[in-house]
Amino acid sequence: MTIAIQGLSKIYNPDSEFPVHAVRDVSLTIEQGEFVAIMGPSGSGKTTLLNMLGGIDVPSKGSISIDGDRLDNLNQHQLISFRRDHVGFIFQDYSLLPVLTALENVEFVMQLQGHPEAECRLRATELLTEVGLADHLHKVPAKLSGGQQQRVAVARALAPRPRFVMADEPTANLDAQSTAELLDIMQQLNQSEGTTFIFSTHDPRVIKRARRVIVIEDGQITEDRQQ
Repeated sequence: MTIAIQGLSKIYNPDSEFPVHAVRDVSLTIEQGEFVAIMGPSGSGKTTLLNMLGGIDVPSKGSISIDGDRLDNLNQHQLISFRRDHVGFIFQDYSLLPVLTALENVEFVMQLQGHPEAECRLRATELLTEVGLADHLHKVPAKLSGGQQQRVAVARALAPRPRFVMADEPTANLDAQSTAELLDIMQQLNQSEGTTFIFSTHDPRVIKRARRVIVIEDGQITEDRQQ
């Protein structure tokens, strides 16, 4: 799947005295299997751009196309289905369900898709083992370290075999070792499963690993480079 956006803008409080122009007339294309970092300072618009790419936020202007199909024309029900079936999200605060174990957190999205219980359990166990949590399957998030919780979040994002993973500042709360291990896992999964990873970040450790870096300042792309 290819993401193509054209003239994308997001304005918050457009009818107020002080509208916020979070993203301004952005155009770019992201191909299947890329490992992309969208970087910029706080308030630059990178998270807003990521959320629009993932169907969480709706653009004020412009278009988002996935293999030629207009994402910005979908209604709310269709957007929910698109996110469920095609996009995995990794959030800075992990966003795990606190009453569920690591295994149950990863199974949950697949259950929403209607997969059989045995299939969900097998896929979740395999992914958690792959991210180094084979001995922590039955622990709730409160019993896991920050790095371990983020690994659960990665496994959960990948469980339904999404075409894209949107990661919003995924290393912000992690130490150097946990960050390196997490990025190793994501690079490996990117290469083995062909999943497109798109990061919103200002972490130089993530930027160093990315194969493409898009710089955004004041809502506009100022640089787009391969590395």
